[in-house]
Amino acid sequence: MDVYQHFRKEERPFIDQVEAWRSDVEMRFERKRTDFLNPRERHIAFSLLANVDLKVEVSGTDADERRRMIIAPEYEIIEEEDFGVTLLEARYPEKFMSLEHRDVLGAFMSLGIKREKLGDLVVRDGLIHILVAEEISDYIKMQLTQIKNANVTWEEKPLEERMESEEEWKDMFSTVSSLRLDVVLKEIYRLPRKKSVMFIEAGHVKVNFRTVDDPSFLLEEGDLLSLRGKGRSKLTEVMGQTKKDKWRVTVSVLS
Repeated sequence: MDVYQHFRKEERPFIDQVEAWRSDVEMRFERKRTDFLNPRERHIAFSLLANVDLKVEVSGTDADERRRMIIAPEYEIIEEEDFGVTLLEARYPEKFMSLEHRDVLGAFMSLGIKREKLGDLVVRDGLIHILVAEEISDYIKMQLTQIKNANVTWEEKPLEERMESEEEWKDMFSTVSSLRLDVVLKEIYRLPRKKSVMFIEAGHVKVNFRTVDDPSFLLEEGDLLSLRGKGRSKLTEVMGQTKKDKWRVTVSVLS
């Protein structure tokens, strides 16, 4: 059966990667630990690995957006420390400067660190907490010593001391004429349709962390969206169509 038919065309490279992981584990009887996967990637991986005789587990909790995955022979026991996730903490002088999520993430990116090596990030109350792949934690501690004008020193902390994010998802129910990206974006952010199209075509919209510039792109349940300057949202649930062929949906906005 063609596995590609169940997913989007642009997801084929990741599908191939998951199939390669499965094959390696089955042939070598050795576990595979992935980088941090976003929710869509985990959905694809679990779908592809659902009917194979392998153990598939992820790090952290359901509240985590980005999680590492271990694919292993069924007989293996997987402990939390096997995921190789390190919590790093740094302090900054909140009274004298303001740091945001994008400032900190941008500093990591400027070092050439791949996003896949970084998990969830919280910046609040003069503290920075970030989950990272343990294999790059020493590099970060040595190389990332300044963010904007703040000098920072990183310390490893127990995972149970991790700071909770204050961001909350707020749900709302709606009906939309289509699951096209421009239609759903218009509804979520209360935009005129023309402006929704303009933002998409200008490359200001991401779906599942990838820029999508096609207004007719069809969304699916669980898709994460972000509109530059207006925050993040997701198509939480698609509940079917009304008698007038409109789609009943639940969307969530991060506040």
